[in-house]
Amino acid sequence: MKWNAFSSAGRSRRGGLGHRAVQAGWRWAQRTGAVTAERPGGHRFGAIGPGTKLAFPQGTVFGEPWIRIGAHCIIGEQVTLTAGMMPDLDLGPEPILTLGDGVVIGRGSHVIADTTVTVGRDVYMGPYVYITSTNHSYDDPHEPIGKQWPRMEPVAIGPGCWIGTGAVILPGARIGRNVVVAAGAVVRGEVPDHAVVAGAPARTVRTWDADAGWQPPLRTPAPRPIPAGVTPEQLVALGELEETQGP
Repeated sequence: MKWNAFSSAGRSRRGGLGHRAVQAGWRWAQRTGAVTAERPGGHRFGAIGPGTKLAFPQGTVFGEPWIRIGAHCIIGEQVTLTAGMMPDLDLGPEPILTLGDGVVIGRGSHVIADTTVTVGRDVYMGPYVYITSTNHSYDDPHEPIGKQWPRMEPVAIGPGCWIGTGAVILPGARIGRNVVVAAGAVVRGEVPDHAVVAGAPARTVRTWDADAGWQPPLRTPAPRPIPAGVTPEQLVALGELEETQGP
């Protein structure tokens, strides 16, 4: 068969048009499918603050009446938020899952609140973080583990924390304020304020003292502070200028 340049070019143009149409349609779906306080869709959260957005497509979401989300939160794509062990349960008068103002949850993360899970304000999570208040039991060696009644313990994450990609926060974890949880860490128990934890199981690798500062000392220089009076718009413009000028 002889190659026909005109036919090939026509198919290429049609393919390009189809590609652009699909991309445009997907961007429209992302905008339209996002969940906000003004457009909650079929969800009936106990609270959802102004400026908060759950990106489309959402992950599994149920128990919304017992989920309270603060203002200006960013919930990435395919994030699971659940209250209770299954949908359509009556969980009582108090919230089960609470996210403070300014919480950011990276795509593909799961927050499973069968009992109380509280995330403080301005907590940032990377993608694929897993937070759960429930763990399987294996007391009976003769019964399948999946059929044994699970254990539940509340989880509390203090304000200002950074939770790295792929970290796992287990039932009973109580994490202080401004804590760094390294990527892939598995956290249980209590973590003090201003600590860095890493590993599986996680252990404290750096702490902060008001007199001695960070111990062990930080190996990188402190970032330059943002000058007083600089607006967010100016920072964005400065970043764009640096990108165009290059290194």
